[in-house]
Amino acid sequence: MQSQITKRKRHLDLTRLGAIGRGLLVGLIAGVVVSIFRFCIQYGLKFVQWAYVGMRAQPVWLILWVLASVAIAVFVGYLVKQSPDIKGSGIPQVEGQLAGELDYAWWPVLWRKFVGGILGIGSGLFLGREGPSIQLGATIGQGVAEKLRRTGADRRSLIAGGAAAGLSAAFNAPIASTLFILEEVYHNFSPIIWTTALASAIASNFISLNFFGLVPVLHIPYTENLPLSQYGNLIGLGIFLGVFGYLYQNVTLTMPNWYAKLRLPSWLNGLVPFLLVIPLGLKWPQLLGGGNGVILDLAAVTPALLVLIGIFIIRFVFSTVSYGSGLPGGIFLPILSLGAVLGAIYAQAMVNLGWMPAHFVANFIIFAMAGYFAGIGKAPFTAILLITEMVGTLHHLMPLAVVSMTAFLVVDLLGGAPIYEALLEKLIRPRLPEHTGVQDRLEVPVFEGSQLEDHQVRDFKWPSESLLIAICRGERQVIPHGDTLMRAGDTLIILTDHANRAWVRRQIEQLTAATP
Repeated sequence: MQSQITKRKRHLDLTRLGAIGRGLLVGLIAGVVVSIFRFCIQYGLKFVQWAYVGMRAQPVWLILWVLASVAIAVFVGYLVKQSPDIKGSGIPQVEGQLAGELDYAWWPVLWRKFVGGILGIGSGLFLGREGPSIQLGATIGQGVAEKLRRTGADRRSLIAGGAAAGLSAAFNAPIASTLFILEEVYHNFSPIIWTTALASAIASNFISLNFFGLVPVLHIPYTENLPLSQYGNLIGLGIFLGVFGYLYQNVTLTMPNWYAKLRLPSWLNGLVPFLLVIPLGLKWPQLLGGGNGVILDLAAVTPALLVLIGIFIIRFVFSTVSYGSGLPGGIFLPILSLGAVLGAIYAQAMVNLGWMPAHFVANFIIFAMAGYFAGIGKAPFTAILLITEMVGTLHHLMPLAVVSMTAFLVVDLLGGAPIYEALLEKLIRPRLPEHTGVQDRLEVPVFEGSQLEDHQVRDFKWPSESLLIAICRGERQVIPHGDTLMRAGDTLIILTDHANRAWVRRQIEQLTAATP
């Protein structure tokens, strides 16, 4: 009996326990930082809206407001000039970090993203808080890894955990936040990554709930669930969202080229949205910001069809102009708000045609948020879970799945790429192999239909800078040799130089994509 207890102790594996413990630590810190970030943006936007209403009665204050806007734009632009890695949402940068494509010092990015994000998003620009929240959480994970002297896979797990914690605190959606990191950012369901990310997201969400309460971020009341007789409209909505999602992708990706024609120094591009938003704020201050309030207002009282079309055009144009300037701010929430407006447009059109009862408009606003994000981000699982958690009900799972898959398929058929991957491609430059002397591991999943599937290890021409050291098959590890058969569902563990992780991954992707 004593020998059995000793044997069990000898085989006790504390790897995941340690990962969860570190994830909780990162989540607690990220929860506090991102909750303060969210709080400042929320009340900053309220102040800006109040100020615009006040300036209608006292136009003399408009001159001071213009000067203040220019000063803030220049200051935030200067922060971007000092640390270019704070540009935009930050999600492509985090994805690049986890892939080994790029890296940066954590502290300069953390404080500049925090300050720049509050000033930009809180000023009423059409930018979201979620992307910056993800990067803030990721930099906190990077900082904790540095303090704990964690490198390689352990460091990446903390960065991924911090990213999940940031999104969880921004949206109070821990499950969807974890899945987003796995599906859209890390592209791998590694056990250590998902356990760390989930622990971080839960801890961060707990902190955020203490700041903002238990009410879901997008709690939208509705009268009844969508009947099966209306499911044909879900297909129509998905196609509608897919077409406009493809349009949004293309405009967003080409916006930097349009800014280049202004011949301004790139770090001063923020002057454009800061000045253009002023007349809009004076006329319709309720439309300012990332769109959280716009979504709730639409669901409470849905305007007429022509008004909805006007709101969509305004938000579409200002969202792409704001993001294209390179200011710290995301497109996650603006995408959801555009989806909500498109859902309202589609539903109101169907109501006007007599093809749908009016009391289902709120339902379609909910469904469209998921569908639009699923199409643009090409992450349908995340879209379904995210809206489920943000709305606070499980009753919409089937309609959300139908709309999300339809929109995803339409964008895919049109040739659209995942928006964050496309944005990352614009940030990185191809690199040649390097040698730092520091070894690192690369995890490569074998998908169904891959060139690797059902082939022996010796049949594949592995990159010269790599060594296949293990194959994870479920819960067990297989030590590979020449005649080991690779199967769908396997995860290949490849040893390479730390600086070559991204290069080796790209070589393997090119080889597996080649025609046999």
